Amino acid sequence: MRADRLVAALLLMQARGRVTAAELAEELEVSVATARRDLEALSAAGVPVYPQAGRGGGWRLLGGARTDLSGLSSSEAQALFLLAGPAAPATPEVRSALRKLLRALPATFREGAAAAASAVVVDPAGWGATGKEPPDAVRVLRDATVRRRRVRLAYEGRDGRSERLVDPYGLVDKDGVWYLLAGTERGRRTFRVDRITGAEPTEEEFERPDDFEAGAAWQEVVEEMERRRSTVAATVLIAARFVPILRDRFGRHCEVVGEEEDGRARVRVAAPMAVTLAEQLAGWGARAEVVEPEEVRTELARIGAELVAGYAP
Repeated sequence: MRADRLVAALLLMQARGRVTAAELAEELEVSVATARRDLEALSAAGVPVYPQAGRGGGWRLLGGARTDLSGLSSSEAQALFLLAGPAAPATPEVRSALRKLLRALPATFREGAAAAASAVVVDPAGWGATGKEPPDAVRVLRDATVRRRRVRLAYEGRDGRSERLVDPYGLVDKDGVWYLLAGTERGRRTFRVDRITGAEPTEEEFERPDDFEAGAAWQEVVEEMERRRSTVAATVLIAARFVPILRDRFGRHCEVVGEEEDGRARVRVAAPMAVTLAEQLAGWGARAEVVEPEEVRTELARIGAELVAGYAP
């Protein structure tokens, strides 16, 4: 996992003082390109790592070969924990590494570093759409989450544009689409970050509820959304090579449940309505055979009849 590689890379540079991408790749058993991207990620996040060109060059920690991790500044420590923290719940080794690193930091930095480690949740399962570059507001919201500062949001929701003052509890990266978990005067709410048109941090501090845990809170959101999005399910027979494409379209609402004698995969897909499922499957033509339910088959027949009526010579 990338997070433990980043921590390992930093500890390796602390021990050696200098390391090349090739040496790091050999130590971590990854490609040189992957090692180079990890080093660049540390540098871009604000960790004091820099490349040195020429003979005897490589990547170094600012301050020399024996730099102590306690020499990190507060913002640098937070940057490292933001990179590593999202993977920690799933990786005992990363949790252990973060605990050791946390103890090595000055006491005044520990609270901010610990807050950074829990500021972002990574959910790799998409909902049928993926993002590209993180929205500009992510950096502002992440900083406000770590610093516990209220944020004034301008938000384009389904009911139009609104402005509100929120307490940013945590961020979620869901397969490239970002969400903000926040406290409001009406309770906890979830906002899609790409619909935030303005995010202005204030100097007003807030207290995050003692029982709030970002991963658990996001799981509640996911379960509620799943109930809304999967009220109708269909069984589809399709060539196994097309399953990744189908899964990319339906996200977690696509599940392989078996295999036919002819080699086709038996897949279960779900959507809020039968017509929605039919519309998404119609483009597959004869390559996808809907076995059930009958209401989805009926909708597909209707769509087919409309296409024939409109386009047949």
